[in-house]
Amino acid sequence: MRLKITFLLILFSFSVSLSAQTDTTNVHIPWRWDRLSLAAFYQSGKVMPTNIFVKGSNANSVVLDDYQMFSLKLSSQSTGDHLWEQLCNYPNWGVAVSVIDFFDRAEIGVPIGINGFISAPFFRIDRLSLNYDLGFGITFNWKSFNPITNQYNVAIGAGQAFMSNAGLHLEYALTNHVDIGVGFGFSHFSNGAIKLPNFGINVIAPKVSMKYNFYERPKFVKHEIPKFNSNNEWVFSAFAGMKNVIYDSLNVTLSERYKGMFFPVYGFSALFNRRISYASKIGIGMTINYNESVNAQVAVDNGQIVDIDGLLLNGFQVSIYPSYEICADKISLVLQPAFYVLRKASKNLSPTFHQRIMIKYHITDNIFAGITLRDYSLHADFVEWTVGYRISK
Repeated sequence: MRLKITFLLILFSFSVSLSAQTDTTNVHIPWRWDRLSLAAFYQSGKVMPTNIFVKGSNANSVVLDDYQMFSLKLSSQSTGDHLWEQLCNYPNWGVAVSVIDFFDRAEIGVPIGINGFISAPFFRIDRLSLNYDLGFGITFNWKSFNPITNQYNVAIGAGQAFMSNAGLHLEYALTNHVDIGVGFGFSHFSNGAIKLPNFGINVIAPKVSMKYNFYERPKFVKHEIPKFNSNNEWVFSAFAGMKNVIYDSLNVTLSERYKGMFFPVYGFSALFNRRISYASKIGIGMTINYNESVNAQVAVDNGQIVDIDGLLLNGFQVSIYPSYEICADKISLVLQPAFYVLRKASKNLSPTFHQRIMIKYHITDNIFAGITLRDYSLHADFVEWTVGYRISK
């Protein structure tokens, strides 16, 4: 139930951010219903060998390296009603529904995905454009790990999982209403280690598309771009999350053992940014967090796993990182390659080098909320639910 509520909150918050874009005058701007498109995408490619399950440690002892996905995307095309649309080269954004097939339905199932996405061109030459695609959402209908009935699937530990994807595609306007495209994309499926085991699944695949636009080719509005003045800002945020730990060696039932223990993770971040363009910022930051799972001690009481209070100081961790932020109106994507510089040595520590990938939405000019995935080597560590405040000159 905790997982279902979590994923429903993600879907709701992402839907709100897509349908409630605002400009600096706080005028509500719904997406353009007179600029709608419907596209069909198909991709077929390879599963990356990043865990033992896909490498062949499964019920059939075969390598799971084939993958296909069919998607329907409903999108709205921006035309330059606001300056940020021109600065981002007139993107389109919307919602996609996908059916995913890993050709192992007995152990993985046929997941269904719902995600928000944004797509924008690097350049346009007459009818041809080279576009980048970014998407984030949730997936359902997985046949997840079960210690009794599905013990090999260590890739996905819950019936729901996050889906993130990025890619490039070349699009050609075949007629006034029809576009065709080819490209490739990378997708990552993981529940963010909300429930273990969770080694995740990573795929890379070429893709083809056909899009029908319910409108004539738009004329893009050209604004006079004000002179850009770089500025600095301080960003302060607090976060909380949950980390699941499984103790294989305890003498309890399989179901109790693989339910594991849930430990809170929370912390505080400070970041100094400098805006280097209308659409990007660079900076350097530091995070101090408390991870209760570090050096946690557990015992068995009446067949159930219980935790024993450990030393408080053992759970504190400090990390530093450079930061790069891509901005599109109220939504930002933040990339932070991070390093732990202070933490208690213990068994099964995650690597010193890790990554923080954040999607955030500015509720006001200064207040924001976000979701951050902290991972390492394409494996999720935990998810940070973040609120923050920025001070900008």
